[in-house]
Amino acid sequence: MVNKKATLELGTKPVGGLLMQYAIPAIVAMVASSLYNMVDSIFIGQGVGPMAISGLAITFPFMNLSGAVGACIGVGASTYLSVKLGQKDYSMAQRILGNSVVLKVITGVIFGALCLLFLDPILRFFGASDNTLPYAHEYMVVILLGNVFTHLYFGMNALLRAASKPRQAMFATIFTVVLNTALDPLFIYVLDMGIRGAAIATILSQMTALCWQIKLFSNPNELLHFKRGIYKLDSGIIKNILAIGISPLAMNTCSCIIVIFINTALVRYGGDLAVGAYGIANRIGFLFFMIVMGINQGMQPIAGYNYGAMQFDRMLRVLKISMFWATLVMIIGWLVGELLPYQCARLFTTDQQLIEQSVRGLRINMLVFPLIGSQAVITNFFQSIGKAKISIFLSLSRQMIFLLPLLITLPPIMGVDGVWASLPASDSVAFIVTWIIMFRYMRKFKQQHKELTS
Repeated sequence: MVNKKATLELGTKPVGGLLMQYAIPAIVAMVASSLYNMVDSIFIGQGVGPMAISGLAITFPFMNLSGAVGACIGVGASTYLSVKLGQKDYSMAQRILGNSVVLKVITGVIFGALCLLFLDPILRFFGASDNTLPYAHEYMVVILLGNVFTHLYFGMNALLRAASKPRQAMFATIFTVVLNTALDPLFIYVLDMGIRGAAIATILSQMTALCWQIKLFSNPNELLHFKRGIYKLDSGIIKNILAIGISPLAMNTCSCIIVIFINTALVRYGGDLAVGAYGIANRIGFLFFMIVMGINQGMQPIAGYNYGAMQFDRMLRVLKISMFWATLVMIIGWLVGELLPYQCARLFTTDQQLIEQSVRGLRINMLVFPLIGSQAVITNFFQSIGKAKISIFLSLSRQMIFLLPLLITLPPIMGVDGVWASLPASDSVAFIVTWIIMFRYMRKFKQQHKELTS
């Protein structure tokens, strides 16, 4: 799925143009993916009701946990693939492709089956009440039944980007959004399937896109494609995939734990509607964060390739450009959250009480958004060059070391506002810690570049 010329361009073409080439399709895909989630929320909120929005918000930890398992393999495999392509080890790249597909199928089936067995107790643990449990249960049954297809769909997209096919990855995501947007009103309104209809639309959209992805990787004329002999699990490949993938696994697992604490605190201090308000605020903030993730995904193959090729000047340049654009995006997000919170909340619901809680939550939640862009890029950068331990630490420090204690201490003092205030407070501290570490490593990389060029 990648030709040698396209791969070699990662180490020769101007970095700014390369980032645009890779990041724009990724940004479009990530924005489409975010809109994909927002469409579900909007149709559910407007078509089913405010309590359904709260029920959907209860499923966020589930989605994060599923994403954690999927990202462990998807990000691990795509990063490992980028490094091997930079080293021109095409045979190993082929085997990474085959091993990642097998791992995706295994983990997708096991995760879905286990969660279905204990669905209601898990949802209760995630903060579901008697009012929100029926909605959350109905939605997650369908999502978990199709979990293996979801894992494969996202995993294939990550591999497409690493294999110098960012446009195809973008098209796959856009297709799922368009199809999901068309199917949502059909299943929710016309067929009167409620929140379950939204889940069915989601899975059908991903399954259809997956068929196209499989067709792309089945082309024997491409260097990287499905063929016999690449699917036998190799312990060395698995070890390297997991070593890199442990970072996004830790990030998403921590996100799951944090959202559980947030939901529990919101229910305790603000009621079920407060959970719905968080769901709305999370969707709006997530839209801008997904743009930053698109920038990160565009940066990943460039940074990984040039790190593997020991071209540290190019690696640092793509990092700096990525941080600039990510910061700009989050400044725009901050302006939207502070100046247009009512308009944002009104998209999801007509319930005035839910709108009021969402407006206040949005303004507090997005208070320090301008700081988040560079912090997210730096964390992803270390992951992209295989520095998993650093990436894990940066992720864990924000969520577990800073945010979790604040979620425990602030709400008893400030009530529901304490839950919201914990988010920008932890982001501020994490920003400082991330930059302290980054300055140290930038000096190391610059020194290595001088030694190689002297």
